Parts: sequence; C-alpha cells; structure tokens
Amino acid sequence: MALLHVLTQCFAGQNVEILAATVDHGLRADSAQEAQHVAGLATQLGVHHETLQWQGWRGDGNLQDQARRARYRLLTDWAKRRDIPILAAGHTADDQAETVLMRLARSAGVDGLAAMPVRRKVNDVTLLRPLLGVTRDQLRDYLRQNDLSWVEDPSNEDRRFERVRVRQAMETLQPLGLTVEALSAVAVNMSKAREVLDKQTYLAAQELARIEAGAVVLNREDLCTLPDEIIHRLLLRALQWVSGAVYPLRRRVMSDALNAVRTGGSLTLGGCRILCRAGQVWVCREYNAVRDKVSLPEELWDNRWQLTGAETAGVEVRALGKAGLLLCPNWRQTGCPGVVLEATPALWRKQELIAAPLAKMANGWSTKTAISGEEFHTSLLSH
Repeated sequence: MALLHVLTQCFAGQNVEILAATVDHGLRADSAQEAQHVAGLATQLGVHHETLQWQGWRGDGNLQDQARRARYRLLTDWAKRRDIPILAAGHTADDQAETVLMRLARSAGVDGLAAMPVRRKVNDVTLLRPLLGVTRDQLRDYLRQNDLSWVEDPSNEDRRFERVRVRQAMETLQPLGLTVEALSAVAVNMSKAREVLDKQTYLAAQELARIEAGAVVLNREDLCTLPDEIIHRLLLRALQWVSGAVYPLRRRVMSDALNAVRTGGSLTLGGCRILCRAGQVWVCREYNAVRDKVSLPEELWDNRWQLTGAETAGVEVRALGKAGLLLCPNWRQTGCPGVVLEATPALWRKQELIAAPLAKMANGWSTKTAISGEEFHTSLLSH
C-alpha cells in the first residue's frame, strides 16, 4: 500500500505509467478481500490494478519458499505480458535485517550476508526495492499521515515460519545492538565486499576460462594459484551457468568441489560434473541430469541447445550418452573428454543416431545455443 502511494506521488505529472498487481496466494479466506482493498486504493490513485492468482500449493514442502518463487514468477510473467521493464517491490529494512539473521544462522558467506540487492534481474525483468532503507514502522507512520488504511497479514504472526521466529527474536536482540539499522548496514557492507570479489572473479575468468561444448573449462595450474574464495566463486558460477539453475548451490556443499580441484579429482554436483583432465578443470553437464530430456529439433533442449538441419521427420533430440558416443568415430578430434560429450544433444530416430554435431558427427546438422559463452563471463558481475 505504502509503495503504491509513494510511487504515484514521486511520478505525479511525469510521463511515467504506473501499473499495480497483487498476488493472491489463496491460502487464507480473507486474501481475496485484501487484494480488493489494494485494488480500491489503486483505483483512487488512477492506477490500473490486476490480481494474480496462485493455485500451486499442494500442502507439502516449504510453503514460504514455494509462495515466494510463485510470486516472482507470476509478477514477472505479468510484467512481460504488459511490456513493463521494471517491477518495484515493497521490501523494507526489516525484511533485509531478518534475511541477514537467517543467512547468518546458515553460516552464510559474503554473498549470503549481502542479502537483498536494491536492483537485480529476475526472469529478464528488472526488480527494484526502493524501500530497503525504510523500516516497517516508518511506513506505518507514512500511511497514517496520509489517512491510508492497510491490512496486517496474520501469517506474519505464524511461528511455523522461520522468518516470523526471527522477527520476534529481534525484539530481544535490539538491546544488544542488533537492531534493524545495524543488520541492514551489514548487508550494505557485504554488498560492497561482494562487488570487489565479483570483479576479481570476473578478471580471473577472463584469463582462465573458456567454453567448450557447453562446458566451462579452466586452466587448473593457474586456477590453483588463486585464493580459495575466488576459486569457490568461479566454480559456483560455472556450476550455476552450466546447469541453468535459478539459484547457486549452498556454500557448505562446495567444499568438495574445491577439494576436487586442489587434488585433481572429480565429482558430480548440482546436475553437473567437475572433472580434472590433462591440466584442465571441466565443469560440464552430468549425463544423468539430462538423460530423460527429450525435445523436437526446433525446441530448446535442456533450456539451452537447438539443433537445425534439413530432415526433421521422425527425429528427436536426446542426450548422446555412452552408446551414442561409440557411434561417433571422430569424437576425440574435439579435444573434449568423452563424459563431457555424453551429456550434449544428439539427433535420434528411435534408437538410430542421426547426428551429434558437438561430437564431430554433423551429417548436415548444426547446433546453436541460447546462452552464449560471453554470458558466463558477464554473469559473474550481474548475479
């Protein structure tokens, strides 16, 4: 409510169109009425409002996490349909402070403690959080001063949720100096540290990394001269980029990856494989992660690859696999380890291998990727 009013006041008389959307998660009997309350204020302010429905809760798993992911998906899809380049969210300094404490409880590093950025990309839409420097109490005062009513979400008192327990614990922590302002300042400080680490990681990748057959390849000798934190970040981003995961892996599972690089070993992690061969570290897709993925040639396979060729009747795209690799006599000419190529796309007609362009068996087919190698390097700065 406060964010909507603030934005209309900020952009009054300017050539800026403001649209509003509320996500009704359908988890409480009063949620639809609350969405109508927001719609009523939007109408008073001359703002078009839409209510977006979520019906995906099946009663199991992490409710708050699923609701948050659904909320972002619904809002970004709505923004794309409406050609809206920027979404403004109402996260406050309290939300930031709670996030810092929750991450601290998980032994988070710099990235985790940097918490929520003011600006980031979500599903190709720019998300802004203009109220991160404002507390909830300040927003309530603002609403009172402007004679605006609001509704308190009763789920904010439900102690089943970690964030609620942290919020209530902060009342005890305040006399110790762990205030909303202090914890928010930690997030700002960690954000600045993250920027420096991101820049150093980017520069290291420019020197050490290349892309081969969809894998990130790093010079192992040079990589091992870097500080552990930079190696950690390079591997973390490589795993996320290769797998296409929305979120990076947790820090605690990355120690094995770092150890594999240091000792020249290999392991599977997050749908990927880390492999040390001939002085190189390969971060590639794991075959088991893509074994069951099937698409038509004109579609994206594994959300990345598209194969094009003359004859498409009766063919489908599947992973090459060990059996397919044995049918590619020239695959060693690629310079890629076999396990890397096994997880790459190939054209099949039932059990007959038609083409495997990345394994030197093109037969008139070619591959193109929806995610360029340059995007890996830029992702080191933009995450």
